[in-house]
Amino acid sequence: MHNRIEYEYLKKIPSIDAVMRTPEVDALCREFSRSLVIKAVRQTLNDRRMKIISSEEKSIGKDYAITEISINELRKIIGDILRPSFRNVVNATGIIVHTNLGRAPLAKEAIESIIEVAGSYSNLEYDLKRGVRIARSEHVESLLNKICGAESGMVVNNNAAAILLSLSTLAKEREVIVSRGELIEIGGSFRIPEILKQSGAILVEVGTTNRTHIQDYRRAVTAQTAVLLRAHTSNYKIVGFTSEVELPELIGLGKEFNIPVVFDMGSGNLLDLSSFGLQGEPTIQEIVKSGVDVISFSGDKILGGPQAGIIIGKQKYIQEMKNNPLARALRIDKLTLAGLEATLQIYANMPEQFYRIPVLHMFTVPEGALKRKAQKLFRNIKQCLPAIDIKMIKEVSQVGGGAYPTYNLPTWAIALNPSPFSVNEFENMLRSCSPPVVARISKDRIVFDTRTLFSSELSMVAKIIINIMKNNSVDSGITEDLL
Repeated sequence: MHNRIEYEYLKKIPSIDAVMRTPEVDALCREFSRSLVIKAVRQTLNDRRMKIISSEEKSIGKDYAITEISINELRKIIGDILRPSFRNVVNATGIIVHTNLGRAPLAKEAIESIIEVAGSYSNLEYDLKRGVRIARSEHVESLLNKICGAESGMVVNNNAAAILLSLSTLAKEREVIVSRGELIEIGGSFRIPEILKQSGAILVEVGTTNRTHIQDYRRAVTAQTAVLLRAHTSNYKIVGFTSEVELPELIGLGKEFNIPVVFDMGSGNLLDLSSFGLQGEPTIQEIVKSGVDVISFSGDKILGGPQAGIIIGKQKYIQEMKNNPLARALRIDKLTLAGLEATLQIYANMPEQFYRIPVLHMFTVPEGALKRKAQKLFRNIKQCLPAIDIKMIKEVSQVGGGAYPTYNLPTWAIALNPSPFSVNEFENMLRSCSPPVVARISKDRIVFDTRTLFSSELSMVAKIIINIMKNNSVDSGITEDLL
């Protein structure tokens, strides 16, 4: 019986050609490409077939006639098809440098600089004063040297590239000594041993996971040793019965044997954040003063700029890297360069206004300001949904980006019980919004951490929550007047 009813309803689903011949759909083809409309129609009809096939007999009672395929339905599907995969999202997770969500949001100055060079020609590799070709990194090298106190610097497309270029230049087919406790892996399966292998260097492990001594390095030095590598364990900490070689000791050993010390700092920190409760991360300036020969770090983590791998250090080593043919393959593009220069300008010329850089503002925003943001979000939601189960709670945020792994930042958040939806259903609906909202789930509640919510996003997030709870929809027309 069920198969017969199912068959009868399947027969009523029109063909693609029949749908395409209707006046409404024909008009739609003049607004969008015909191939796009056909794709939307095909998806709609397939969805109808699947609904009939998956339905129980008692629920098959709807006539899936041609007239039921509305133009609005097709428009929504076309909108979904045309919507870019790569989009801006609202970060309500409280993780400041969230790798999956694009790491550091850029400062206003950086965004403006990118827009300015994006739509026109630029002096990317051209010296306007001398009228000659230059390396693109020269636009930021003097800034880096000024801020960091280094002899020289250059920029490549990320920190993995920076390490690859450094070791390929200084240690190809020669030995690199590194402590076993520093053979790190970070997000995206970036592993120090694999980067070493790709660079052509030969890995020499010394010490143990938890304890390494200067004698371990000394015993490993041979005529083939080219680099002493220090990798900052910025995304984890080993505690308990531990021992590591202090940087001055390693530098001293390098000078004794005339071997350069290369320090992969990972996140990279140009501002001392200890006064804000974030301790244990050395600044780039401190490491330069210690005498390390080559330092590399990321541009889009604690520094707060675009993705880049920054290399600074002794002139003779940096120059060798600039001359390496691999440098061209790893170079940054003009948009990255524009954003990075504008970010570095803030550090160089307006260091007291570091809060212009969003991640630094999020690191250092007072707890009272976060509470006020949470109160505003709470009121906006509660005003329209008085019966909703929602609370303001004290929580903790994370720095993210492989930095300060043992530190949690006190914050204020909104915790929502999304009944009648499950937390997973509600979280999925949040991600289906425009823009998508990414929150976190904790103790069967959806948590919205205000530390990573921009003030301009609070009303929008409230509106999205209200729309979903009132209408079981992310497209409802709740207006800003309600907020």
